[in-house]
Amino acid sequence: MRPIKRETGLVGFGKLCSVWLVTRRPPKRLPLKAVGVISCCGVFTPGLADTNRPLISVELPIKVRHGDLLIETRINGSQPLTFKLDTGFGITTINPDRVESLNLKRVGQMTIMGIAGEEQADTYSGAAFEFGSMTYNPRRVAALPSEARRRWRNRDGILGAGFFRRFVVELDVQNGRMRLYEPESFSYTGSGEVLPLEFKRDTPIVEAAIVPRKGEVVSGRFEIDTGCDDFMCLGHEFVEANHLAGVTNSNDFRHGIGGTAPIRQTVLAELHLGKLIVKKPSANCFMEGSPAGKGQAGHIGLAALERFKMIFDYSRRQLILEPQGSSSQENR
Repeated sequence: MRPIKRETGLVGFGKLCSVWLVTRRPPKRLPLKAVGVISCCGVFTPGLADTNRPLISVELPIKVRHGDLLIETRINGSQPLTFKLDTGFGITTINPDRVESLNLKRVGQMTIMGIAGEEQADTYSGAAFEFGSMTYNPRRVAALPSEARRRWRNRDGILGAGFFRRFVVELDVQNGRMRLYEPESFSYTGSGEVLPLEFKRDTPIVEAAIVPRKGEVVSGRFEIDTGCDDFMCLGHEFVEANHLAGVTNSNDFRHGIGGTAPIRQTVLAELHLGKLIVKKPSANCFMEGSPAGKGQAGHIGLAALERFKMIFDYSRRQLILEPQGSSSQENR
């Protein structure tokens, strides 16, 4: 069957990375069917973010396990399912073992290109995600066969770019809470650092800077990837152009679709996010290829972001970071 559309979805490691998604037309087009049960645990309350009027929002627990930021949700009235929150993932995915029990309808197929190969994934319609009184109804979800094979992964799928476009998403990792807002009613009036977002397809990108050694500042465009469990991953071209290979400490590999990519690990002096500074972030320097799209230096992962309260507001193209606890003093 002939490929009819291409999309880019970029994700960190322990997952997909630098992927092309190629959708294919199915033999028969099936209508989108959204079936769901809406619970009544949404509340009429001011959000955790500092806002100028009461908002309808929901607050839910989150947790970090084995480097994955996880949330429980229900699909089509199911029992609670565990999903990874991943800003670097271009499409929402579901474990193939869950498709039949959730009565999802196959609507096509896509080819996912990874760091060392590709993987075919069927796509499905009819998934209605429930988050308290709010719902998310993606046009389609992808079922990656590799998710079913990797039994050590105790999750049912990944919430990707579409989820973050549906809501304003506030993540408070230190306190284990997520809050969702309707974008049209959200307004931020707090004192956090507001970083403008650009998008390459579905991937959020910020201007940031690293300090490899004291006195050196290197600026670049970095993808924001909550699916990466480390501080930073840097593409080979950026590493070579800025002579970063000489500051690396050890050799290792990162795993992704199709195989592995060789890296060298190092610790930088600083990462600058606007006026905020992260001290001594670790970085994975790619010796081949890149974890990010063309033109990007690399990506910034959860280990760097979780010290802040994060507010992803795609509708206004901004990421808001509020220092918390010990990081509040460190980043002043």
